[in-house]
Amino acid sequence: MKLASWFSLYRLLIRTSIRSRMQYKLNFVMASVLAALIQISEFLMVAIVLNKFGAIQGWSLYEIGYLFAVITLSKTLYRTFADEVHHLEKYLVGGELDQLLTRPLPVLLTLMPQNFRIMLGEVLQGGFLLCWSLGSMMSRGQISWVAIPLTILAICTGAVIMFSIGLATATLGFWTTRISELQNITEDAARTAAQYPLTLYPKWLSSLLLIVIPVGLVNYVPALYILRGELGPWVPAVVALAAGLCLYGSLRFWQFGITKYQSTGS
Repeated sequence: MKLASWFSLYRLLIRTSIRSRMQYKLNFVMASVLAALIQISEFLMVAIVLNKFGAIQGWSLYEIGYLFAVITLSKTLYRTFADEVHHLEKYLVGGELDQLLTRPLPVLLTLMPQNFRIMLGEVLQGGFLLCWSLGSMMSRGQISWVAIPLTILAICTGAVIMFSIGLATATLGFWTTRISELQNITEDAARTAAQYPLTLYPKWLSSLLLIVIPVGLVNYVPALYILRGELGPWVPAVVALAAGLCLYGSLRFWQFGITKYQSTGS
């Protein structure tokens, strides 16, 4: 009952945040369009190169489009429901976390719906790329309709992994306070690297992206099975288990880290 009341309040906080953002509808629409254009332009640069040379280490344009789409939608799902985890630094520096600590709710549950984002631009870009790449590969007979539910599962487990990485990185802020530079590595740079096949990178780097900062589990490993039939049918279950372990580990780390929090006194 207590957990149900927490999530009921969480939904209320989300609705309140959405209503506040919808007060400026034109700004929301323009921001969404610009976000979609920025995101799609990044892929178009790669598409132009692939259109000329055909493939990158055996990965076709459609397969790389799939990698782009899955990790984009996974990140979007994570940042839609927990964007303020990525912005924990401002709470630590400005002392705003003190206000959340006084509320009769878990701090993380209170933090997550703050400034709830509707990332329409990223959804449009990721959704377009996913439909285009899956449709093209289906028409060529490379994959069947089974790829659709498996991809949805990959996006959901990917969002959990991305959230876990973001939460673990944010937790380090309880010791360092400033975490933006570290987030550039663990979230932004790692996600950008995972938009391409990990076979492009040196073995040490691909191992880093699979084990230490496991963004490779978000799209690359599922794609090996979904698109190419490699590794084996155990891949979705193992990735889901890995996502659960990442989530458990990051939550425990957060619970430990928050006991080390020291207010700025502001």
